[in-house]
Amino acid sequence: MAFFWYAFYKSFMPEGPSIVILKELAVPFAGQKVTGVSGNSTLPIDRAKGKKIIAFKSWGKHFLICFKDFTIRIHFLLFGSYRINEEKEGIPRLGLSFENGFINFYACSVKIIEEPLDEMYDWSADIMSDNWNPKAAKKKLKKTPAMLACDALLNQDIFSGSGNIIKNEVLYRIQVHPLSTIGKLPPKKLTELINETRVYSFDFLQWKKAYVLKKHWLAHTKKTCVRCKGPIHKEYLGLTRRRSFFCPVCQKLYE
Repeated sequence: MAFFWYAFYKSFMPEGPSIVILKELAVPFAGQKVTGVSGNSTLPIDRAKGKKIIAFKSWGKHFLICFKDFTIRIHFLLFGSYRINEEKEGIPRLGLSFENGFINFYACSVKIIEEPLDEMYDWSADIMSDNWNPKAAKKKLKKTPAMLACDALLNQDIFSGSGNIIKNEVLYRIQVHPLSTIGKLPPKKLTELINETRVYSFDFLQWKKAYVLKKHWLAHTKKTCVRCKGPIHKEYLGLTRRRSFFCPVCQKLYE
């Protein structure tokens, strides 16, 4: 069988922009009937066989494969990956075959959603969505004044799709220390945090498509601050204990 397009990602960063890329790559399968199902998921994934895919959607870090009566949700967790028209060693968690190709998902979480997606998801919280609502994000943030900035940017109910890279880069851009509390941020800084999260996410998307994302990192995994030339600190902060890269000189601590 000749496949009419090909995609293969070795390094997958499961943040919102990367899921948008996957959604775009999967478009040739939209409207196609699933001819085969494979994988080691314990869920009844075989029910997808013979069914037509209505659409592919994304919400934050969730990739949604929509059928008429149900949806398969893929969450890549920290180390998940996918292959389109390309196999890798190991059994996929879920594999879907079509007349025009196949897609495999590895080391991910698979869930079957029976309810209408509009009842399950707040689309206004998705930082990549046309329905993104910064006013709603600000309202949620103001209800959690004790929350740390590093935790806020990983809170999927507020910034769906934001991950550790986005967190570190946004806080560096707006010069806010990750241990700052939301309630102590000046109104201008709070607005800046919200707006810059959206802006950086689309920068991420553009750079990821061009395979130059890492070249544009200013703080994430870096050792020297490009502003003051001092050392970038690496610490495991917040409730999530995820890696934070920050400049203790340039990024002000609001507490």
